Amino acid sequence: MKEIKAYIKPNKLESVVAALKENGFESVTLSECEGTGTYKREDSLPSLKFHFADSKMIKVALVCQNEEAEKAVAIICKNAATPYPADGILYVSDINDAFKIKTGKSIKRFNK
Repeated sequence: MKEIKAYIKPNKLESVVAALKENGFESVTLSECEGTGTYKREDSLPSLKFHFADSKMIKVALVCQNEEAEKAVAIICKNAATPYPADGILYVSDINDAFKIKTGKSIKRFNK
């Protein structure tokens, strides 16, 4: 299994989530976050909460089967892209297993 974490601009959230759902990725976790990066917009201002952060972002996280990861990455990249620098970043990590809280049972599907 793969975990995909994408940090995208807030104005791209609706299109990213809609495209993921249209393509069968129903379970997505969203978080508001702030960060810094190498690109600085001229009109960027420091956050009131975090004086070192200058960029509002949304974290989109999902877990999928290995064979679905490339498709999910392509969907996110296509729908999160803008014509400007600093669209965000996306990470893909290996997940060893996943368990349902209610039952404690593994939901891992083994690839053949």
